[in-house]
Amino acid sequence: MRDLLKALITFSRREKRGILVLVTTILLVSLCGSFLAIQKKKRLGNEKAELAQATALEEYRKFLATVQEREKQREQEWKNRTNRSYSPRSALTPIPFNPNQADSVTLQQLGLPTWMVSNILRYREKGGRFRRVEDFKKIYGLSEEQYKQLQPYIHIAPEDTIRPRTNLFLTDIQSDSLTPKVEKYPAGTIVDLNVADTTELKKIPGIGSGIARMIVSYRQRLGGFYQLEQLKEINLDYKQLREWLVVRPEAIQRINLNRCSIKQLYRHPYFNFYQAKAIVELRKKQGDFKNLKSLTLLEEFTAEEIERIRHYVCFE
Repeated sequence: MRDLLKALITFSRREKRGILVLVTTILLVSLCGSFLAIQKKKRLGNEKAELAQATALEEYRKFLATVQEREKQREQEWKNRTNRSYSPRSALTPIPFNPNQADSVTLQQLGLPTWMVSNILRYREKGGRFRRVEDFKKIYGLSEEQYKQLQPYIHIAPEDTIRPRTNLFLTDIQSDSLTPKVEKYPAGTIVDLNVADTTELKKIPGIGSGIARMIVSYRQRLGGFYQLEQLKEINLDYKQLREWLVVRPEAIQRINLNRCSIKQLYRHPYFNFYQAKAIVELRKKQGDFKNLKSLTLLEEFTAEEIERIRHYVCFE
């Protein structure tokens, strides 16, 4: 047994050289295999990295294209909005309105651009008034075509046609000095404000032709006065007239809320277009009115406004 092991362990020089070559070859083959495996793995890693980089680059390009497309859309929307806002020929939707009282919502519903509405409101805030229909034509940016569309719907209240004066009665007296003298009523004379015509009113000291016409005109639009304090609505100092005038509300002409149209209501100074429309629409839904309690359901009316119109409506 010992001899066998010795024979296996003992090699000749040629055999030792062959074994060395074989071992070296095996090591070289192993190293080459490992090197090739490493290179292949590295190459696959590089390919994955390149693929990931290419994918990321493609996604970035798509992202940039999307951003650019959105920017173009926003720019186009802005141009369209700007063109609509500043175009002097933008479409209008005329409705009856008083340029001295209409709010921003009403003016925008007409189709006027926001910047023009702001100019109108700013003009009024500074004390400006539209005293004639033609004054609305002077609004900056309003075209002749737009003005012609709106002209039939512009309503100027009589009180807006009067220019403020420091002493209205004194001015009226001075202007009347150029006309034939009117015999004035003696102290203690009482005149019914709801019945007197311009001739009677001019006989009251301090009232001339202009004021008399203004009182009668506003009385006709109201349907009559229910209190003397209403003269404040046409810029008159009712306190100076208290000793001459009396108000009898029985003469007031009332509007039948169950028969009237939007146009009839809107002609009255105490109803705007939207209030008139709301009343007619509510009447269609719930039937004839029996009292003013139904109007409390409408957001268009305040409690103060309902109390004010109470003197001018009926239900028969």
